[in-house]
Amino acid sequence: MTIELMLAAAKSFLFVFAAMLPILNPAATAPIFLSMTDGASLTTRALLARRIARNMFWLMTGSMLVGSYVLDFFGIALPIVRIGGGLILASVAWRLLGATPATPDSQVALAEAFTPDHAHRQAFYPLTFPISCGPASISVAITVGVALHDVKFLISLARMGGAMLALAVIGVLLYLAFRYGEHFLRLIGEAGTAVFLRLTAFILLCLGVQIVWEGVRELLLEITSVSTHLAAVQAIFLSEHLENIYG
Repeated sequence: MTIELMLAAAKSFLFVFAAMLPILNPAATAPIFLSMTDGASLTTRALLARRIARNMFWLMTGSMLVGSYVLDFFGIALPIVRIGGGLILASVAWRLLGATPATPDSQVALAEAFTPDHAHRQAFYPLTFPISCGPASISVAITVGVALHDVKFLISLARMGGAMLALAVIGVLLYLAFRYGEHFLRLIGEAGTAVFLRLTAFILLCLGVQIVWEGVRELLLEITSVSTHLAAVQAIFLSEHLENIYG
């Protein structure tokens, strides 16, 4: 039984790590984090990176464990979550695309205004949600959480333990990417950094639009399937009615 539990935990670890890492993608979101914390000190950025990694872990864990139950309790469909989160993600990316480069004077002002209290307020929104883990990762986490359940309670427990370990490893990678991402941007220079940040913001905008479209498409498919079902029921009812009349 112990070997079975260990295998279940190991398979769950690999499954969650492979499913969630490309969605969360710390390397791709690190430039957005650096752009939105422009002017912050190294200490403040390190504090933010630690808080964001911790928030991501608990948000993804909560989505896996109880996300589907919460949505069912409030009667919220998963496509609605994708549409709402995608709109938020697209709006943040649009603001980043329209942001003007910071001058030396504005950088000093930003550094004075970006206090630890200010960083604490921004740690969850928008830096954790929707930048680090948005609606796409939450929907994937909910779907993965449903797949981890098993009729045997101990197997489910082992799978959840492996999933949480995978999220913890991704959290460490996220912290390292955010904490030391500035060294990479320093290598490509100021002009390269500006181009890279704009390109990343544009990709983020496209992702937001794609997430919204996926939510709308799922709703349209549900409406189409319901309409088809109603039409089939009406056809059956009409044929039975005609048989009764002309029997």
